[in-house]
Amino acid sequence: MKAYSTRGQAPAIPIAEAIAAGLAADGGLYLPEHWPQFKPADFDGAGTLAEIGLRLLQPFFEGGALETALPGICERTLAIDPPLVAFGNKSDFLLELFHGPTAAFKDYAAGFLSGCLSALPRGEKDLTILVATSGDTGAAVAAAFHNLPGFRVAILYPDGRVAPRQAHQLGSFGGNVCALRVDGNFDDCQRLAKTLLADTEFRRRVPLGSANSISLGRLLPQISYYAHAALGHWRNSGTKLNFVIPTGNLGNALACVLARRMGLPIGEIALASNANSVLPEFFAGADYAPRPGIATLANAMDVGAPSNFERLQALYPDPAELRQQLRAEAVSDAQIRAAIARSLAQRGQIICPHTACAAEVLDRLRARGESGDWAVVATAHPAKFPDVVEPLIGRPVPVPASLAAMLARPSHADPLPDAVEALKVALLSNAKPQKPALSAGDG
Repeated sequence: MKAYSTRGQAPAIPIAEAIAAGLAADGGLYLPEHWPQFKPADFDGAGTLAEIGLRLLQPFFEGGALETALPGICERTLAIDPPLVAFGNKSDFLLELFHGPTAAFKDYAAGFLSGCLSALPRGEKDLTILVATSGDTGAAVAAAFHNLPGFRVAILYPDGRVAPRQAHQLGSFGGNVCALRVDGNFDDCQRLAKTLLADTEFRRRVPLGSANSISLGRLLPQISYYAHAALGHWRNSGTKLNFVIPTGNLGNALACVLARRMGLPIGEIALASNANSVLPEFFAGADYAPRPGIATLANAMDVGAPSNFERLQALYPDPAELRQQLRAEAVSDAQIRAAIARSLAQRGQIICPHTACAAEVLDRLRARGESGDWAVVATAHPAKFPDVVEPLIGRPVPVPASLAAMLARPSHADPLPDAVEALKVALLSNAKPQKPALSAGDG
């Protein structure tokens, strides 16, 4: 299958090439030329995430450079079945996507992307994976590519705008991974990455790849865990599962939309934003009006110009039709705090600030009389945010072993001004792998 650019000014190319390229030559985002259609019965005999993911993704890769590698990639990178657990009553559920190596949902897609890029032929120079992160993406990508021959990783994150434990993770890898703390917000980091990825002259000097959700190799595998959760629920109850998804850059939410578009038994999809309310305003009827992101407790969602909105517009060019696909609501910091405290008191679950946005929206839906079975998507482990969570619940949050190991390592990140030329200098000077400095961390 081929992929086309959302901007229509670049030629369609095979899916494998689109994954390797990241961004289209015209600055657009790649989308598959068509979407395979499935029925629940098409997945009979497939129960694990890896098995369902393989059946779901095979049509995209059939006849391409990654066809023979796909089974092994799915087996390795979709090996952890995400639990769908009770969330207070028989109709509310929590989809736990945080059981990977960096305790965030990004681990699934980052691992899949590294598997794809490792299986594709590359030039003699190392490929630098350039990734902008608002908190979790960078660590997941670093873990997926750490010490992988032929690759380097450059992480751009907004200085002072990620949680302390997230910042420590980002700088804790060393080796072929460098962390750059940018003097700006996430949208600035994303703009720097996109600008350089579109610079063909610089890419001849330093081969670049993308691991943000602009990459098709990040988007496609995320469809798998929505298919897995929806099929499991369908098999148990015979009903469609609705989702409330915390969202910033829209990649995770888009994956759920695509799973439903491909015929999986998914009902309504509600988006939960933090105080960055661009999406709630659009879905309420206003024009799409991106703006600079503002800092909130749910920092990984501090996005004022979500990249994947361009993909949504390409799939649903009519704004009225697009607004029929989703609903969206904004959640304030005060409401995040209340939702965290309420989740433990009423549901017996400790949740992170991002998951709390979705829990708050679910509570609003129930208060309005919304029926059906709903799953809140838990995107990160609450132990990544002790400064926010622990004072609200009055006790420490147990730290997963993989996260504890990262926090035990030294951490280092270099400062970077919000300037493309400064980023070019940093990437050129980082031609050889670096080791982390012996510091206590970035705080």
